[in-house]
Amino acid sequence: MNKSLNMTHRPPYGILAVLMIGTFITFLNNTLLNIALPSIMEDLDIDTATVQWLTTVFMLVSGVLIPTTAFLFQKFSVRQLFLAAMSIFAFGTIIAGSTDFFSILLIGRILQAAGAAIMMPVLMNVMLVSFPIEKRGAAMGVFGLIIMFAPAIGPTLSGWIIEHYHWRMLFHFITPIAIVVILIGFFSLKDKKDKTNIKLDLFSLLLSSIGFGGLLFGFSSAGSKGWNSALVYMPLIIGVISLIWFILRQTKQELPMLNFRVFKYPMFSLSATITIVLNMAMFSGFLLLPIYVQTIRGISPLDTGLLLLPGAILMAIMSPLIGRLFDKFGGRMLAIIGLIITTITTYYFSKLTFTTPYNYLVFLHAVRMLGISMVMMPVSTNGLNQLPASLYPHGTAMNNTINQVSAAIGTALLVTAMSTYSKSYTAQLTEEALKTAPEAGMAEIHGEIAMKAMLEGINYTFFLSTVIACFALLLSFFIKRALQEEDQFAGKTSKKKSTRKLA
Repeated sequence: MNKSLNMTHRPPYGILAVLMIGTFITFLNNTLLNIALPSIMEDLDIDTATVQWLTTVFMLVSGVLIPTTAFLFQKFSVRQLFLAAMSIFAFGTIIAGSTDFFSILLIGRILQAAGAAIMMPVLMNVMLVSFPIEKRGAAMGVFGLIIMFAPAIGPTLSGWIIEHYHWRMLFHFITPIAIVVILIGFFSLKDKKDKTNIKLDLFSLLLSSIGFGGLLFGFSSAGSKGWNSALVYMPLIIGVISLIWFILRQTKQELPMLNFRVFKYPMFSLSATITIVLNMAMFSGFLLLPIYVQTIRGISPLDTGLLLLPGAILMAIMSPLIGRLFDKFGGRMLAIIGLIITTITTYYFSKLTFTTPYNYLVFLHAVRMLGISMVMMPVSTNGLNQLPASLYPHGTAMNNTINQVSAAIGTALLVTAMSTYSKSYTAQLTEEALKTAPEAGMAEIHGEIAMKAMLEGINYTFFLSTVIACFALLLSFFIKRALQEEDQFAGKTSKKKSTRKLA
């Protein structure tokens, strides 16, 4: 274990501050480029399918690297991992901001994603070993502020920069910040790592990369390619086979790269299930709301970003408070209330019209984000609390991998649902229009039909998200406050059942 991160001493607030700043700017880049894609398409003369790889590759690289972070955290010190991750990220940022070629820009994004994939698990592991369980909620609340607030303000910040500057400024303004953070970390991080003989199983790494990468690529491509495309079902089939092989290999190893025994702990398994279900519902807002606002309502990218901003600010304010409430009351009450809020607001989003007021959308989105913030971090922290300390790296790596995969699956299923329903509704409206309008006049109302069908498709998909959120709500009633268990898989005697009902 890192010597300076022992829980019996005062938490290393200096180390945590440096790690949080680094994690914030790496997470900011996750959504910073979304609004800039049209400008990049025009400047580099590329099509939509090509430019989309700038966001897809970020998720793919993260999904491939995150499973290895459990090994990295056991092998290297926080200082080594931080400097390596931030240096890779900064190098990728410099490359991406100084090229005129899409292929080089894509390489820059890959390097950014590699750095970001390492930073978040490092910060989460340091927080888990630095705070006792009774104070961990408040600490993880601050962590939640970073992982939710940074991506949420990305579109707003990006919209403002694109409106006033060239898209390359999205990288140029991050570069000096990243360099300063690296310098601060170089001089302030002094933790030492005990020598370990653990070695990376390269075949496990290969299976993990193909497995998680195949799933992420397949589901990410489903929205644009369709489920009948070989580029969708072949990666999914190969990914599933590789992932099963990977899991079986890990269960037979004494020191697995990613320890699936974390699912032996009931509260961790329950938290993982709720996270998967909620992620699938949550991404309906992130995905569908910008489509509705910009495509159907014709609202500018900057105003779209501003619409999302109050929700991000509310989450930032509430995350530390929710963390303290978690320490006091546990995760069940917060999860139930949060999922009730999420379910109700998602249902109201299924009632959108062509004239839904802008301020109403701002309010509804903000309340929905409040509900989500009451669920994600408390549920995740409660699950991690039951794990023995030796499984923290594996638990955080598993959580982060689950987030990536479930987000990809949710996005693919929602896009498919929206497209299928919109096509069906288009055919229905066209058939009705032909009965009342001459065929020659159909061209005039074709655009109107397309917009109406898209709106109904969005509403239908939000309704499906409501049903998914209801399922997560039912699961939340089974949450119990988790107490840490000893490692029963390391030859130690496990404590008695380590869950107790909420007071």
